[in-house]
Amino acid sequence: MQAAETDDLSDGVEAMWIAAVLLGLVEGLTEFIPVSSTGHLVLAADFFNAPTPPGRVFEIVIQLGAILAVCVIYWNRLWSKALAFFTDKAARYFVYAVLAAFGPAVILGLAIGDYIDALFFRPSVIATALILGGFVIIAVERMHLPVKFEEAEDIKPLTALKIGAVQCLAFIPGVSRSGASIIGARLMGVGQKAAAEFSFFVAIPTMIGATVYDLYKSRDTLSTDGATMIAIGFLVSFLSALAIIKPFLGFVARRGLIPFAWYRIALGLLIFALLAMGLGPAAA
Repeated sequence: MQAAETDDLSDGVEAMWIAAVLLGLVEGLTEFIPVSSTGHLVLAADFFNAPTPPGRVFEIVIQLGAILAVCVIYWNRLWSKALAFFTDKAARYFVYAVLAAFGPAVILGLAIGDYIDALFFRPSVIATALILGGFVIIAVERMHLPVKFEEAEDIKPLTALKIGAVQCLAFIPGVSRSGASIIGARLMGVGQKAAAEFSFFVAIPTMIGATVYDLYKSRDTLSTDGATMIAIGFLVSFLSALAIIKPFLGFVARRGLIPFAWYRIALGLLIFALLAMGLGPAAA
């Protein structure tokens, strides 16, 4: 009897470690491309019953892994802006622009974040957002918009504020934070690569703010249960994000965002097909 219980426990631990690797990969590979990392994580949990530790600490920590990757890749650029903040007007305006783009998410998140969580975290909503977002990306990409800002550092605070307002659409899972901010930036005349990089920079305060807020809301349920799984997820998320950011920028420069749009549409249709066959969660 004890041997059987030990085998069951071992199988359960192995399943959690595999889930940690898979979910860490999902977070790291999708956080900065316009396909919705939150949507993918929700779908993985709903369709595959991926085991995670109790509370929200796991998903919170793996998001930090992805954000750390941005900080590592752009460390020299970001640190130089921080050092020049008090002496260089351009550096100050860049910081102001990032904070301005972050501002609308703070206001909306504090005002209606809990209502959004309750209303929209369902596979059918995610599928709808994926499909609609895909068509929006295709429409914007085919507009051939004029470019006013070639570099992320050129974006003015007022323009950044407008980009931040568009980014708020990403409170609906399936929209994609990076996708909303990139499309918002393109509509404001930001070049393709600059729009992607600016979305990376805005992700730093946005995701850190969301993490702190989530940790505060979940303070009563946080525990160190599954600490190994959390550490694995964090590391995999960091490494996979580190690996994807530069190739993503190169891909966008060559091919644009339309391939991601078709992926979104195909995934959304697949989700609806699975739900229609009764293969999804009952609460969808």
